[in-house]
Amino acid sequence: MVLLAAAVFALWFKLKGVPSAALKEAVEPVAVVANSPSPQVIRIWPGKAPGSENWTQQEVVSHFNGELIVRNVADPTLTAYFPLPGKANGTSMVICPGGGFHMLSTTSEGEMVARDLTSIGITAFILRYRLTETNAAFLPVMMHRIRTPGGLKPILDQMTPLILADGRQAIRIVRSHAAQWGLDPNRIGMIGFSAGGYLALNVALHHDANSKPDFVAAMYPLAPNPLTAPAEKIPLFTVAAEDDPLVPPQANCSRIYDTWRAAGVPAEVHLFEKGGHGFGMRKQNLPIDHWPVLLHEWLSKQGFLTPEAAN
Repeated sequence: MVLLAAAVFALWFKLKGVPSAALKEAVEPVAVVANSPSPQVIRIWPGKAPGSENWTQQEVVSHFNGELIVRNVADPTLTAYFPLPGKANGTSMVICPGGGFHMLSTTSEGEMVARDLTSIGITAFILRYRLTETNAAFLPVMMHRIRTPGGLKPILDQMTPLILADGRQAIRIVRSHAAQWGLDPNRIGMIGFSAGGYLALNVALHHDANSKPDFVAAMYPLAPNPLTAPAEKIPLFTVAAEDDPLVPPQANCSRIYDTWRAAGVPAEVHLFEKGGHGFGMRKQNLPIDHWPVLLHEWLSKQGFLTPEAAN
């Protein structure tokens, strides 16, 4: 019992985290230096984000099992990663990490993804979107909500309009500063993981001309409800594992693909036998480890890796 209590306390201490320094480092979009070798944090809203102006939660970060975990985001940001000079092809992608709307897994579903994308010439922007307020005991609470039928509904009802606003604003920021950053305003995509995939798909379904993503990659995503195909032909790439215990692909990833295809919208799906949920870019020595290569090939087939269209 003493050992169990000590283990619980150690986990609590790890997840408690420390105040995030991201907001102190954040700059306005006009101050971003294109092709900077260092990541740059960008404010996406002028002042408080709409709909959560009275939030008092403080953003915190912690490290757990090699993952940087972010909680209590109230002031959304983008972190920009530019390819090496001469490698950029004009395409950009907004990355939406997952975390069940309670946290963000910003290593395997964020920074590692950004580094991979910049290696093929894509400018990457990691979105820290708003999250429901939590404390250091969030992990069992989150898992209980996810595993209980209907348990996430209050969180989805609370957070969907807020994160959708953040996702659309992220696309607007990138598009409105495309010329400044050497980007093609018509080659801006989103890639999202789990809850981040839910966010990316919602942006594909609900946007205006300035916040429309030109393509979407949804990794083991939770399907929006109601689920429809986008009015415009926004190409979709999606991946999941058949042994996913949290977001079953048949009711989510596969259904999303079928919806896109039934509407005549370009879509590609990859279902792997094993991989679980939340694998991101962590290596498991399984065939699913190669999903980034499949994404690269799909992006190439769609014409997003050629530099000719870049400004």
